[in-house]
Amino acid sequence: MSVKIKKILVSQPKPTTEKSPYFDISEKYGVNIEFYPFIKVEPISGKDFRLQKIDITAFTAVVFNARHGVDHFFRIVEENRVKLSQTVKFFCVSESVARYLQHYVTFRKRRVFFSPTGKLADLVAVIKKHPDDKYLAITSDVQNEELSATLEKAKVQFDKAMMYRTVSNHFDKKKKLDYDMLLFFSPLGIASLKKNFPKFEQGDVQIGCFGSTTAQAIRDAGLRLDLEAPSPEFPSMTAALDNFLKEISKRARK
Repeated sequence: MSVKIKKILVSQPKPTTEKSPYFDISEKYGVNIEFYPFIKVEPISGKDFRLQKIDITAFTAVVFNARHGVDHFFRIVEENRVKLSQTVKFFCVSESVARYLQHYVTFRKRRVFFSPTGKLADLVAVIKKHPDDKYLAITSDVQNEELSATLEKAKVQFDKAMMYRTVSNHFDKKKKLDYDMLLFFSPLGIASLKKNFPKFEQGDVQIGCFGSTTAQAIRDAGLRLDLEAPSPEFPSMTAALDNFLKEISKRARK
C-alpha cells in the first residue's frame, strides 16, 4: 500500500503556543495538521473530589498540563476552602499555561516554572531541579498517559488528583473525516469516533495513538493501528509522528 499523508487530524485542542512541535512538523513535511478534540471537559464537584481523600496542602508543588487543569484546580481549592501556602510552586507545560496562572495568583508571591519549549520532557528537566518537592499532577478521569509516563521515566515522585471529567465531544452531522491520518490520545477518543462516525471505514487512513490503553481500544474497535507511541526511541507523539513521516518521505523518494 502506497501511503500519502497530506492532511492529519490531531484529536486534541489546538496548541496555545507557537512553539508546539506539531507546527514544526507541518512545515517540515508540508502537511496540513488540524486540531479538533474528540472529547470535552466537564467539572467534578468538590464533594466528588473529597472522596479521593487527597490533602492538597500536603503538596509543595503542582503540575499543570493544560489551562483547564489550572481552572479546575483553583475551582476545587475554592469549593473546598483550601488555604494554599504562599510557598507552593507551580510547574506548567508551557509559558502560555504559566501566564494563564495570572488569572488566579500573583507571580511575585508565587513560584512559577514552565517548559521553555512546550515539551513535557523539558518540563521534567525543570522539575528535576527541585527534587525535594512533593508533586501533585492535575488530571482528568481519563489519565494523561504521556504526562504520567514522562514523570515516571524521570523517577519523579508524584501523586495524581482527578479534578475534571472528559466525555465525548459532538461533531456537526455534516463533518467529514477527510483526513489521511488520525491521532488519538485516550480510549474515550476512540469511543467518540465510533459514536460520531458509526459508518467510518478506515481503508487507507492511517491511525496513530499515544498510550497502550488507547492502542488496545483501537484494536478492540477493529481498526488498524499504524503508529504507536511512546517507545524508548520516541517518547512523545510528536517525535513518533516526525519519524513516521520521515520514513514515508524516504519511501516516496525511492
